Amino acid sequence: MTKPTPKERPKQMKPFKRYFNTEKATDNDGDGLERVKVRRKSQQNFVGDFIKMQNKPKRTPSSRPPGAKKKAALTAEPQPKKNPIPQELMDKYSRGEKVLPKGVKTRHFKEQQTRKEVYLEYATEQAARTELLLQEVPGQLEPDEDETTAELRQAEIAGLVDMQSAAKHFSLSMEHGPYQLRYTKNGRHLLLGGRRGHVAAFDWVTKRLHCEFNAMETIEDVQWLHVPTMYAVAQKSWVYIYDKKGTELHCVKRLSRVNRLDFLPYHFLLAAGNSAGYASWLDVSIGELVGNFNTGMGEIRKLCHNPSNGVLCIGGGRGVVSMWSPKVREPLAKLLCHSTSITALTVDPKGQYLVTAGLERSVKVWDVRMLVENQPLTHFQLRLPANELDVSQRGMLALSQGTYLETYADILSGGGTGDSNILPYLRQRCDSFVNGVRFCPYEDVLGVATANGFQSLLVPGSGEPNFDAMEDNPYETSKQRREHEVHALLEKIPPELITLNPHEITGVDTPTLQEKIDAKRKLFHVKAPRIDMKVRHKMKGRGGSAKAARNKQIVKDAKRKEFIAEVRQAKASVFKEHGVKQNQPKAKAQRSVLDRFKPRTKKRQA
Repeated sequence: MTKPTPKERPKQMKPFKRYFNTEKATDNDGDGLERVKVRRKSQQNFVGDFIKMQNKPKRTPSSRPPGAKKKAALTAEPQPKKNPIPQELMDKYSRGEKVLPKGVKTRHFKEQQTRKEVYLEYATEQAARTELLLQEVPGQLEPDEDETTAELRQAEIAGLVDMQSAAKHFSLSMEHGPYQLRYTKNGRHLLLGGRRGHVAAFDWVTKRLHCEFNAMETIEDVQWLHVPTMYAVAQKSWVYIYDKKGTELHCVKRLSRVNRLDFLPYHFLLAAGNSAGYASWLDVSIGELVGNFNTGMGEIRKLCHNPSNGVLCIGGGRGVVSMWSPKVREPLAKLLCHSTSITALTVDPKGQYLVTAGLERSVKVWDVRMLVENQPLTHFQLRLPANELDVSQRGMLALSQGTYLETYADILSGGGTGDSNILPYLRQRCDSFVNGVRFCPYEDVLGVATANGFQSLLVPGSGEPNFDAMEDNPYETSKQRREHEVHALLEKIPPELITLNPHEITGVDTPTLQEKIDAKRKLFHVKAPRIDMKVRHKMKGRGGSAKAARNKQIVKDAKRKEFIAEVRQAKASVFKEHGVKQNQPKAKAQRSVLDRFKPRTKKRQA
């Protein structure tokens, strides 16, 4: 007899289904659990294409028809094709010819060189494609049929542009002139120096003043250094270096009575020319002079450097422009540009053209890569001698004649005020004598320093509209500036590499055949070196003059024998190289019937 189940007893609970011992859930079974595939920890939170591939239903091999894989590959969704890049654009960003790994010995370095060429090719392609992102396009003033751009005044141009650009046109009236000006490499900060001791540094875009003081000495020139927080001032006696707040950091007494200053940013060299005719190069990273010698050209008043190779160009009073390097005491090249004294000179930012002006009221443009006298590329004839010159990033030329200022759209177009057929791009008359003219980098602005202050003029199309933030960033922060300074110090170019042709450094200096022949000929005519032997002074009675002379002669004979042995060894190596046998015995002549008539040599009796 079975025991009945009580009514209050609860029903027995079903065991829980686990994921590893259950079937897949069905429509009838609400409590069914789906089998979960355990993944690695690195794949658990991944929700990309990997998960989507797993969610696709798998097809069994039996259900797949033959050739289905091939058809699926053919019917796959086609990827978008990339637009072809023009070859001209690829050549613009190319980094030179490929290096063939044929001569590399080991397989590791051969694969490394091949991989490097692939990376360079990819970088060139990406740089060419990103040019589409450069939305800013350089533009110039386009006049109507009956108008010319030279008739426009600054007030009219400022009224036609937007408010942000119109704010860049301003003027400053100051009493301590005449003034000199310098823009920083990124074009954001401006430095002014007056002849009567006034120095001012400020952000000319936001009009924020960094510092302003009076040095209480005559100021000849001012120059920014590698960062916008340091600048150099050529005062009456020496060159002083100040920081952004006007605090004196250094006094360089080895640079005395300096008239002109210039800075080489990639070499960290402060170049100076003084009234005694000395050219000096100061390495601001270590504080040492790497070059200081007399040029023999008299007082240096006109000085600038070539941005492409770092060579210093100095204009003399006889119309000659000489090019100098800090490690060579002679000029690398001399060019007779004018028959009179040079009044101004400059080099374009690309380092291709040299522009000079003389007292004969002419401006000439020369090709720096091919210096040929009496063959300038362009000739400007003016009504008055030009006292200041400058070339913009887009190839515009600005020149001043007293209080009169002119701008030309292209330095190779020629013309001038003496030519009525080719008119200047813009004209401007200043209120006083012009002492300095500088184009602002990456801005359509021309800075003019006069005897009574400073003027900022709008010149549409003069600046480069797109900048490389890794090279020059007008909007850089203090952290970016520090990082840029560290990288620039690590990539500093030594002054020994400043040459007229910078591509010579990449080549191999191999001697010519004539030089090899001359070097071998010198081996047969080399004199024995002179031996200067100093006899040690001994105590009285230990050595006499005869014994000292005999010892000296013994040493000279031993040195001479060593030298003769070295020369013989060198001659033997030369003969062996050219396949000539040394001391080869003469071949005996064949005997003839007539030999009996020859005189016989008497044999020596022992």
